[in-house]
Amino acid sequence: MANWQTVAELQDISADLPHFTQALTELSIRLGLDITGLEADHISLRCHQNTTAERWRRGFEQCGELLSENIINGRPICLFKLYEPVCVQHWQFSIVELPWPGEKRYPHEGWEHIEIVLPGEAQTLNARALALLSDHGLSQPGIFVKTSSPKGERERLPNPTLAVSDGSVTIKFHPWSIETIVASERQE
Repeated sequence: MANWQTVAELQDISADLPHFTQALTELSIRLGLDITGLEADHISLRCHQNTTAERWRRGFEQCGELLSENIINGRPICLFKLYEPVCVQHWQFSIVELPWPGEKRYPHEGWEHIEIVLPGEAQTLNARALALLSDHGLSQPGIFVKTSSPKGERERLPNPTLAVSDGSVTIKFHPWSIETIVASERQE
């Protein structure tokens, strides 16, 4: 069982992790978001080419197991449960989201966002997430807020998202953990 940071196919994202961690720290400070008490359950990548996604998949298959493979918003997304976690701040992420490229082009290939779980009613997610952020932080130039409801083909739970980004990295909020969503997909 290899550590993900030693896998040749993942060396670019291993090298990218300090940059992502710093950018995430800076974004949370700008937003006035105290991340210390929050549960973040997974971390996600972005890439521009199918060949990159396929290489990363081969790498993750060497250091973890495929938890889920689904079509979400028209593109494949794999979830891997790693044997050794990706460490960012105080979090240890054992689950990595690997989406194939879609129509949107991201400014950077590598780590792109974390997903924070705010348990509670799906209908109140936006209000609960926004309450954690400062008005000053949200009103700064270059800060973007987006709401969506991504849905996998077999997903049974409503899974709204509130995403806050500076165009470089993103913090997303959901009412359910990714493992709860995956379990809902497996229910008949």
